Amino acid sequence: MTTLDQESLITPTINPAYLIAFWSLLLLLLGYTFRVGLAEMVSVWINVEEYGHGFFIPVISGYFIWLRRNELVCVREYKQSLPGLVIVLLGLILGILGNLATLKTIEQYAFILTLTGLFLSVYGLKGGRMAAVPLFFLLFMVPFPSFILNNLSSKLQLVSSWIGVEFIRACDIMVYLEGNVIDLGVYKLQVVDACSGLRYLFPLASLSFLCAWLFKGPFWQKALIFLSSIPLTIFMNSFRIGVIGVMVQYWGTEMAEGFLHDFEGWIIFMACMVLLFIEMWLFSKLNGRGLAMADLVRIPEEWGSGASKLPTIVYNKSLLVVLLFAFISASASQFYQGRQEIIPERKPFLNFPLTVANWQGRNDYIEQKYLDELKLTDYVIVNYAQPETSDTVNFYIAYFQSQRTGASVHSPKSCIPGDGWQITSFTQRVLPEIKLDGLPIEVDRAIIEKGDSRQLVYYWFQQRGRSLTNEYLVKWYLFYDAITMNRTDGTLIRLVTSVKPGEDLEKADQRLQSFLKDISPQLPEYIPGKIVDSKTLITN
Repeated sequence: MTTLDQESLITPTINPAYLIAFWSLLLLLLGYTFRVGLAEMVSVWINVEEYGHGFFIPVISGYFIWLRRNELVCVREYKQSLPGLVIVLLGLILGILGNLATLKTIEQYAFILTLTGLFLSVYGLKGGRMAAVPLFFLLFMVPFPSFILNNLSSKLQLVSSWIGVEFIRACDIMVYLEGNVIDLGVYKLQVVDACSGLRYLFPLASLSFLCAWLFKGPFWQKALIFLSSIPLTIFMNSFRIGVIGVMVQYWGTEMAEGFLHDFEGWIIFMACMVLLFIEMWLFSKLNGRGLAMADLVRIPEEWGSGASKLPTIVYNKSLLVVLLFAFISASASQFYQGRQEIIPERKPFLNFPLTVANWQGRNDYIEQKYLDELKLTDYVIVNYAQPETSDTVNFYIAYFQSQRTGASVHSPKSCIPGDGWQITSFTQRVLPEIKLDGLPIEVDRAIIEKGDSRQLVYYWFQQRGRSLTNEYLVKWYLFYDAITMNRTDGTLIRLVTSVKPGEDLEKADQRLQSFLKDISPQLPEYIPGKIVDSKTLITN
């Protein structure tokens, strides 16, 4: 009798048919615990084209784990499950914090962490190593936080516009680039978020990760295959923009719209895939293998061999602990997910004063297509001027009553280059004489230039009584205040003044600071501070 047979007689086992039932119950309980974050993630998959591939990620991960099911052996000792149980506990705590802070991205990553912990609890470190890549692949299904996505999109728009314009010029066409606006003379093309290349980058990065994993070659080649998805996407998207520009020049703006625009996108994505496989084929030639295209990415034959029936699941204490954690977390989610968020009362910007000291203002407005992207609750734009000096200040406030997924402050630093302005200086400055909520205001100070024009910009994030200049610090306090104060409201405040030819920058600084000193007493009625006396509740 073999050692394995002797252990089977000593260690109780569960009928193989219960393996699917065990995991089905665990996944249902886990899905119920993280239902809010998962529902938000699926909504993004449906409504945001960049993440339309998200539905395939868990299916592919599950398929690769299923292929190697014959290698999965349940741990026989409770202590072998301890690392997994610790990870499960950490994942559940992180999920609760993410839900309380209404930061769905944290909750979504916590779901994957908890799932990984459950796998390690049942199959131990050996099983975890076997399923490490499929479990890591699940990270590709989680949408990036909106503020990271917006910054990335803005940078890709600028790079793609620049390379696309160079292609148009290579075709002997006169063209002028201003930010992400391509001026062909008769026509102007704006490289918007949808043309940034993200809708190719995310699915291509997911595909290249799988290809790199299954490719037979040294690690440095695998790393290059995965990382090459970034330059491939940028180059091919820029080429697409250039082709659209050439077609618009000769055949009109209808070439940049409708079905043809979308069809060109599919062609570019397929071209990226072809280039990716050509890269792998060249690496195989370099390795002396010279594989055919069909053999570059192949699942090892041994993964699907043997084990005609489901493996047995060994009974030990860890199974009871795992199920207990799952039941407790699912039950507890009823309480913390029903929490109501505090929305402070405030005056709407509809009646924001147009006369402030000796400043006279005129309202301006944002186009609806930009409002749809910003997802703000209320805003005001006023162009103030002093009749006796002809000094002008553009004043803008964007207010968010709840900064949930897809609705949060946008940093002007990432938006300014899109209008063709170049940031030539960027610093922070504390204004001790100007206070809001009893604290001195700290601002980001930027000098921007476009051609012969120059402007001075002040902006900061007024977040529940704090004056912040770092958008990552904004996210930290958003997380902290959502838990401790049950609030996620916040505001972006921006001031812009033109620097006249020959004017000293210090004079422009004094103009903005003088205006800010005049208008700051008006702000508390419109921007809730840290202490709120009157509160309104809404359901998350």
